[in-house]
Amino acid sequence: MSAEYMHVGIPVLNKKPNMVYNEWGGFWVNESVDEYDYKIEYLKFEEGTRFPEILSKQPHVAYRVDDIEPYMMDADRTIFGPERVGDNVRLAFVIKDDAIIELYEEK
Repeated sequence: MSAEYMHVGIPVLNKKPNMVYNEWGGFWVNESVDEYDYKIEYLKFEEGTRFPEILSKQPHVAYRVDDIEPYMMDADRTIFGPERVGDNVRLAFVIKDDAIIELYEEK
């Protein structure tokens, strides 16, 4: 297994400058986590988002993984996915030790 830190996702109540709308997911997000030294992804979820409510209330830590399956099996609970979000990309959110973790697999 191999996991590489990507960003911290922080839900916000108000849109920040330079946020773009993700129609697939029903949320606003800053254009690039690299805009911030700490690799922060700000998220403002809209009503009807496909993501569970817990993501709009608690931060998460995102990791790029080589294979999503072992991490999902090791998780305490899956709260979203895995779901294909691109030709070669799968995404899942899990809870492990009371923390929300985003798993991002790109092959």
